[in-house]
Amino acid sequence: MALLEIRDLTKIFPQGESIFGGGAKTEVRAVDGVSLDIMQGETLGLVGESGSGKSTLGRLTLRLIEPTSGSIRFEGRDLLAAGNSEMRRLRRDMQIIFQDPFGSLDPRMRVEDVIAEPLIIHETLSRTARRDRMSELLRAVGLDQSASRRFPHEFSGGQRQRIGIARALALRPKFIVADEPVSALDVSVGAQIVNLLAQLQREFGLTYLFISHSMPVVRYLATRIAVMYRGKIVEMGNTEQITNQPAHAYTRSLLAATPEISVG
Repeated sequence: MALLEIRDLTKIFPQGESIFGGGAKTEVRAVDGVSLDIMQGETLGLVGESGSGKSTLGRLTLRLIEPTSGSIRFEGRDLLAAGNSEMRRLRRDMQIIFQDPFGSLDPRMRVEDVIAEPLIIHETLSRTARRDRMSELLRAVGLDQSASRRFPHEFSGGQRQRIGIARALALRPKFIVADEPVSALDVSVGAQIVNLLAQLQREFGLTYLFISHSMPVVRYLATRIAVMYRGKIVEMGNTEQITNQPAHAYTRSLLAATPEISVG
């Protein structure tokens, strides 16, 4: 069963006046007619080089930015037709883990407040219930309870990303967009985060759109892989097919350009 259905999704960003004069405007088709399904419980790996449009596509799926055209359905519901109140309810089930573990956490907030923020906005829990949920989430991502009273600057990059993951899990979502969650980390720490995401998927029954420029990381985590190039999906299939028998020249170049890493 498809949890998320995307059809002919396009995002055009207007640019400045054309260098050829006449006042004409240029445009960038960051996402260009993309259609794909993400099945309940799977990890769809979205891979491509910087500027391919993959992060824009990830944000479009959550309506963090608005598409130019196309359709997005989550559990059969038309996200683009949803009003503010309905989107507020849907956001409980749809979360994001950001690329930058340094910039995505408010440096003025203690960890307990970072994690509690979505609970305060979306749920009516007592202070004790929020504290219990926070403790559960910290344990789930491998952090000690003592972390709750500290500030983000007191943690390493990998620990900050664990805090960001805990925040994303706070509302027990069904679907998470993981937008290059290990690209700002060194290889060994990134491998730990990838293994954590795999563990959490089993534990919480999560569905991921996992965005990365690294084919080896995607190969390890993903059920299926979609390859994105210049705003389009140029190849999509199961992980074994894409990595062992790539049909598109761009996919072959991605495989050749990224060395193997150990994440098991």
